[in-house]
Amino acid sequence: MGYKEITVQMPTGFEPDELKNRIEKALGIREFSYQIDSKSLDARKKSHIHWLVKVGVASPRIPGPNPEPGPQLTIPYQKRRKRVIVVGSGPAGFFAAYVLQKAGFETAIIERGTDVARRADGINRFEGTGAFDPNGNYAFGEGGAGTFSDGKLTSRTKRISLEKEFMLASYIQAGAPEEIRYLAHPHLGSNLLKKIVVNLRKDYLQIGGVMRFETEIEDLTVQSGRVLDAITPGREIPGDYFLIASGNAAHDTCRMLIKNGVLFQAKSFAIGCRVEHPQELINLAQWGRIKLPGVKAAEYRLTFRKPGVLPVYTFCMCPGGVIVPATAFPDANIVNGMSRYQRDGRFANAACVAAVHPDQVMGKKAGPLEILDWLGALEKQFYRFSGGFQAPSCGIRDFISKTEPAALPESSYPLGLKPAPLWELLPKDISLAIREGLKNFSRKIRGFETGLIMGLESKTSSPIQALRDENRLCLGFDNLFIIGEGSGHSGGIISSGADGIRAAMRVIGKNA
Repeated sequence: MGYKEITVQMPTGFEPDELKNRIEKALGIREFSYQIDSKSLDARKKSHIHWLVKVGVASPRIPGPNPEPGPQLTIPYQKRRKRVIVVGSGPAGFFAAYVLQKAGFETAIIERGTDVARRADGINRFEGTGAFDPNGNYAFGEGGAGTFSDGKLTSRTKRISLEKEFMLASYIQAGAPEEIRYLAHPHLGSNLLKKIVVNLRKDYLQIGGVMRFETEIEDLTVQSGRVLDAITPGREIPGDYFLIASGNAAHDTCRMLIKNGVLFQAKSFAIGCRVEHPQELINLAQWGRIKLPGVKAAEYRLTFRKPGVLPVYTFCMCPGGVIVPATAFPDANIVNGMSRYQRDGRFANAACVAAVHPDQVMGKKAGPLEILDWLGALEKQFYRFSGGFQAPSCGIRDFISKTEPAALPESSYPLGLKPAPLWELLPKDISLAIREGLKNFSRKIRGFETGLIMGLESKTSSPIQALRDENRLCLGFDNLFIIGEGSGHSGGIISSGADGIRAAMRVIGKNA
C-alpha cells in the first residue's frame, strides 16, 4: 500500500463523487482511499473561482510506503496530589484544566459568568430589553468571549501545531464538523460553539474536573512569591498552582493582580470601530456575483499603511453575521461581531482598527494601570454619548467627509443606532488613521464607502502584557501563570487555547 499527496482544482459546489473522479483521473487508478488534508478558496480571478484541495491518497497501485503518523501531544498520566485552580473557562482556561486533569491533577475551573444556557438567556434579555446581566453577557460566561463570536479557528502563531491538533480533535469529538481539520479558514459559529462547549464541559467533569460558575475571583493570598488561595465571595480556595485566564475584558482582575505584585507592561494594541455592509454587496465585490455554490459568504481582509499615519486593518470579519453589544460592564458601550455556522445573515461586518502603542495615546510613558484607566474612560464616554447601549454610528462616507449623519440605514445591531460624529469620539490620531484607511478600503472593495461604521471596538487586543519567564510563570512567582488573551501573549481561540495547554505542560513537567 503506497501513498501520495496531490492538489486538485475543484468547482466551488463540488460533490464527494466529483472529487473521487478527479483523483482517479489525476493518478490513473481506481482502487484507492483518500483524505482531505487542506481546502482553500482561490478567488484571485472572478471568472475562475475554485477550491484548491490537497488530498492524501493511499492505494496498492502507488509505489512506496505510507508516511509515518505525525507527532501528537503527549499527556503523561500519573495520580498527582496537586490541586490546580484555573480562573476563566475560555479556550486558555478550559484547555489548561482539561490537559491537567487528563495528566492526573485535581483541577477546578472558576468562572465568574454563567453556564451557556443561562448566558444565552441573559444575552437575549439584554438585547430585548437593554437590561444588562453582569454574569451572562458577551464577555463573561462559559467558553469565554469566543462562545458568542464567529468561532474562527485560524491563528497567526507559529510552532503550535501539536496544541492546535489537540484542540481541533477535541472540538470534533465534541460535535464540530470534520472540515475544521482541513479548511484554510475554519470556523464554528456561535450556534455550534454553544453545543460544543457544553459537550467539552461534560467530558471534563466525567474525568473528575470541577467547574464553579458565577464565582468571581476577588483577590489572592500571596506569601513570598507564592499564591496560597484564590479569594471568592464567602470562600477562600486553596491550590498548589493557579492559572489565570480571565480574558481581555476583565480589567478589574488585572488591577487585582497588579495590586498583588504581578508585573505587567503596556504593549501595542488596536482600537477603532465596526463596519457593516449588506452581505450581497461584499459577495458581488469579491466574487462578481451575489451567490457562489458551495461557499457560504464572501470575506475580506484589508490593510493600509502610510508614512506618518497609524497602521489600519480589518479584523475578525464576520460574513453573514451581526454586530453585538459586547460590554463586560453596565456603564461601558463597545461592540463586537458574531455569526452562525452557516453565515447566512443579511449583513457582513468587521472591526476596522488602528494599531497604536499606549505611549502614543497617553502622550507619555504609560504604565499598565494608566492605559487600563484610559481605555475604560473611552468605553464609558461612548456609553454617556448614547445614554445607554445604542451604538454611536454614521455612514462611512460621513466619517470620511466629517459630515454629521442624518438618517441611518437598517443594521443588524440589536439595541439601535444613535447618529454620531464618530471621528470626534475617537482619539485624534486614531480617527485620522481610520479615515485614511476607509478611503483606501473604498478603492479596494466596490461599494465599501456605502456602509455603516459604528461603536467602539476596543477588545481586538490587550493593551497590557504579563511579564513571564521561560516557563510561562509570572515573574517573581513560583506557582502563578497568566494565560490567554488577558495575558497579552495570545489572541483568538486557537492561540489562546495553545497558550493554556503550554502552561499546563509546564506544570506537568515540574511534577514529573
